Amino acid sequence: MSNITYKYIKSNKDVQTYISMADASLSSIGYTEHSNAHVEKAAQTAYMILSTLGYPERECELAQIAAYMHDIGNVINRIDHAQSGAIMAFRLLSNLGMPAEEIAIIVSAIGNHDESTAYPVNPIAAALIIADKTDVRRSRVRKPLVEDDAVGVQRTHDRVNYACVESRVYFSEDKSALVLEVTIDENISSIMEYFEIFMERMKLCRNAAKTLKLEFHLVINNKKIV
Repeated sequence: MSNITYKYIKSNKDVQTYISMADASLSSIGYTEHSNAHVEKAAQTAYMILSTLGYPERECELAQIAAYMHDIGNVINRIDHAQSGAIMAFRLLSNLGMPAEEIAIIVSAIGNHDESTAYPVNPIAAALIIADKTDVRRSRVRKPLVEDDAVGVQRTHDRVNYACVESRVYFSEDKSALVLEVTIDENISSIMEYFEIFMERMKLCRNAAKTLKLEFHLVINNKKIV
């Protein structure tokens, strides 16, 4: 087992630099927040999923590390950021002396988290996918919304996030399903718009849940949608 812990990765100055500069790059092109708030929330959710299912503590921690580092590739380019981020994580973790078998698991998860190429290749990848794609919240929107500001996919994406008053991920009582529960202000965005923007992500979450032998349910405004 490696002595490279989640706590150590969080305090590593190089990792922190890549996260902050990747978020700055996304900010410059109008994308939602991908800062420490996002990656820490993803790390927390990924850990919660695997620990609740009884996975070994080290696997849960590897999921935390993968989730914390998963978006660093955005410092290079938004396109193919999962793959470039995996390569960056490989170099960083290798230089820190993490064993190859642990690096392989982490970079596989990072390289398989983006909708266009994602696949839940292992439980850590599955947990990361769900943790990343379920982070929908108002505070991720950077640019203030104005009335009739709905031009372009990205601004619609912003409006849907801004409409999200509350969201949480939890297990069903019998632990057979993961539930994403969202409260949407329908005066800002309709439930249909949520589907238009997040359909592929929800399908990906369902596939990831299957890898963990779980169902995936979506509840919006107290109504079970999926």
